[in-house]
Amino acid sequence: MSDILRIGLIGAGQNTRTMHIPGFQAIDGVEIVVVANRSRESSQRVADEFGIPRIADSWQMVVADPEVDAICIGTWPYLHAEIACAALAKGKHVLTEARMARNLTEAEEMLAASRKHSDLVAQVVPSPMTLSLDQTIREKITSGHLGDIREICVTHTTSGNANASTPMTWRQDFELSGYNTMALGIFYEAVLRWMQEDVTVECANAAIHTPQRLRSDGSMGEVKIPESITVLGLYEQGARLIMHLSGVERGPAREEIRIHGSERSLRISVFTAEMWETDSNGAETPVVIDESLKQDWRVEADFVDSIREGAPVRLTDFETGVRTMRFTDDVWQAWSGK
Repeated sequence: MSDILRIGLIGAGQNTRTMHIPGFQAIDGVEIVVVANRSRESSQRVADEFGIPRIADSWQMVVADPEVDAICIGTWPYLHAEIACAALAKGKHVLTEARMARNLTEAEEMLAASRKHSDLVAQVVPSPMTLSLDQTIREKITSGHLGDIREICVTHTTSGNANASTPMTWRQDFELSGYNTMALGIFYEAVLRWMQEDVTVECANAAIHTPQRLRSDGSMGEVKIPESITVLGLYEQGARLIMHLSGVERGPAREEIRIHGSERSLRISVFTAEMWETDSNGAETPVVIDESLKQDWRVEADFVDSIREGAPVRLTDFETGVRTMRFTDDVWQAWSGK
């Protein structure tokens, strides 16, 4: 490897353009040297916009490129496993966009490949919504400040699926997204950081209100991924995880998480990154977040640090990605029976 860390981009969607490209280009000694998007034309637009010197006609060309040290995968989930395994086999570090894969089988293939090439960094883009709050929430749980955890209630609603005339997105396309259901895995990953314990899925109920939607190519496609889902999980010590995600709420979107302990409760506004605490007297007070406990978005910097310094991946390693994907699979099987 040269002194310059050379990044190859495969897929250049919104998150890649908004976060990953600027993130990498802000780091000294890091260069994005090639990009392959879904078409040559779109690849060239991205290259022109961000000053990337080369484009490639396929992801395979980027993986095989001897001038590339690390791969950033920004495609939809259907290609994550294939690209990640191929890149690791070629001796290249991998940062893959969440969601990790379409299903647990693919995620486990990625984990096996990363273990086979343990000298390489393998990282999943972490769930970002609660980064500034995670360490504070974790401390309140582990210190016993909340008492025994009794319930964690996650609510996430939007109007994205409310209109039957709205075209199908990649998030609803089973071939592209697999078992990933709305933001289910993204929120579960955040909860996993706080609890550090896997949950057993007790039951799940879901609905597909619009069985067919218009595809981007003008054809009608079958909707297989739920537009509304409710999940009940149980932790070994008895706490319950209740998750309700819906794309059919007509009103303003809601993103709220409540953690109920035997001594205190936390109410978390995901949109505003604020928390309130309620004690046994029922008085709700704002939680002041210690600046030293806040985590900002530094995905690209963490990836580069792991490559250069051998620092372990924290957010998020492939092992954690598999745990999240296992939960997603379990929920799918619980509601669908297959």
